Amino acid sequence: MNNYLISIQEDSFTFNQEDLEALDIISIGDSQYHSLSDLKSYDIKVIQADFPNKLITVEVNGNTYPLKLQDQYDQMVDKLGMLAAKSQQINKVKAPMPGLIIDIMATVGQEVSKGTPLLVLSAMKMENIITSPGQGVIKRIEVKIDDAVVKGQILIEME
Repeated sequence: MNNYLISIQEDSFTFNQEDLEALDIISIGDSQYHSLSDLKSYDIKVIQADFPNKLITVEVNGNTYPLKLQDQYDQMVDKLGMLAAKSQQINKVKAPMPGLIIDIMATVGQEVSKGTPLLVLSAMKMENIITSPGQGVIKRIEVKIDDAVVKGQILIEME
C-alpha cells in the first residue's frame, strides 16, 4: 500500500489509500471542500498549488497551512540522500498543465535559486506559482501575460 508523507511546517504524518478512502469530503465549489471527521466539521479551501514541487497551501476553518506532499518515490529519494542530484541546474521550465499566464515575476538576466517564484499560471480556476526547479540565470522568457499555454510548453529558458 502506498504511503504519502504530508509535512505541515515542522510536523509530518503518513497517509495511505485506506486513509484517503475513509475521508468524508465533498466538493462545495471551485477549490473548496467540506469534510467531517470525528464529528467535527471542516471547511477547506485550496489557496495555492505548486504541483511540480508538490506544495499546496490550504485554508482550513480560516487557518492557512502550507503542505508538502511526498509519495513513496520522493520518500525513497530523500532517504537515499539523492536530493543533491535533484538540485542541479535546469535549462528549461515547462508548463506542468495547460492554463493562462497571469503574472511574470522573473526577468531576463535574473539569478534564481531553487524555489524562486518565476510566474503564475491560472489553471482549473486556481493560481499556481511556478517556481525555479534549480539554480540558474534567466536566459529567455518564452511567454507573456495573458498567453494560453499547453502542458509541456517551454515557459522560461535558463543557463
